[in-house]
Amino acid sequence: MTAQFECARADCRAAATHHIIWRNPRIHSEDRRKIWLACDEHVGFLSDYLRTRDFPVEVFEGLPE
Repeated sequence: MTAQFECARADCRAAATHHIIWRNPRIHSEDRRKIWLACDEHVGFLSDYLRTRDFPVEVFEGLPE
């Protein structure tokens, strides 16, 4: 069985194809970063969700190393 990384969107079980790095500056120091995985369909939704809250966001294709 091959492990598959799944999208972070609720109820989505699609394979992750992007990773989103973000942090909440109100509670996280600059060196603390969180990572969400996203499929092609939800990468825009998830990154927009974070940006509307004024969180610093970076989006990258592929999975983190």
